[in-house]
Amino acid sequence: MKSEGIKVACENRKARHDYFIHETYEAGIELQGTEVKSLRAGKANLRDSYAEVKDGEIFVEHLHISPYEQGNIFNHDPLRRRRLLLHKREILKLFGKTREKGFTLVPLKIYFKQGRAKLELALASGKHNYDKRAALHEKSAQRDIERAMKERTR
Repeated sequence: MKSEGIKVACENRKARHDYFIHETYEAGIELQGTEVKSLRAGKANLRDSYAEVKDGEIFVEHLHISPYEQGNIFNHDPLRRRRLLLHKREILKLFGKTREKGFTLVPLKIYFKQGRAKLELALASGKHNYDKRAALHEKSAQRDIERAMKERTR
């Protein structure tokens, strides 16, 4: 059996801080020309990106892929709308879920799997400030516990 060679191109770490992640989906991305080379070089930013369903298709907006340095006239618009490739029933399911109050589609990371660019898409709902503070408090407490356990084993 082949081992899956997954190479992460970029990640949206802030998304897990700002949103509750309910479900994740793996989607292909429709890319043009030099966008793949830019992604392989890690020149992408997912920070303010989101996805939406339009006319039975899913598009990712505000995904910034920097122009490839050696691309000259073949370069692309860095913030263009890119289509995501999912099965029809998954698109319909996501369309229904995003119509519910509070749900949105947030890209979590872009990676290469067996040579193909994939985007991990999450069905998420926003966190309030008090939720974020509670999560930070739990993380800090867990870090203190691990530190104490490590010192105790010495």
